[in-house]
Amino acid sequence: MTSFTTNLRYCDGSLTEIILETACTIPVSVLRDSPFNLPWGSSVVARVLATNNYGSSDYSLNGNGAIIITSPDAPTSLAENTLLRSPTTLGIKWTAPSFTGGTSIIDYRINIAEVDSNFAVLATGVVST
Repeated sequence: MTSFTTNLRYCDGSLTEIILETACTIPVSVLRDSPFNLPWGSSVVARVLATNNYGSSDYSLNGNGAIIITSPDAPTSLAENTLLRSPTTLGIKWTAPSFTGGTSIIDYRINIAEVDSNFAVLATGVVST
């Protein structure tokens, strides 16, 4: 069951000039803190009612929803995988981040450099550790 809480502190209902619709921006930190305490990856929906001098309307239908997400933490434990070492290959391994930002890790990008040199992209779209 979906439950709603009213909080006007972070939503001023300002009019956006580009598409002339009423909008409100809610910082994710508000949803993560009390009284909401929503974890990363939470799916949220909103609804709105209109009020004038004579009273309030019914609530709108639920909006299309959003997911509270952010960037993942960095992978850890990067090391050479000596089992993959050969005269023509070098293997590396790492541990996926424990905090994924509220959604699944879709791939990794590997950059490589000689010591004290600039990094360059070696591989993109790597899907395993």
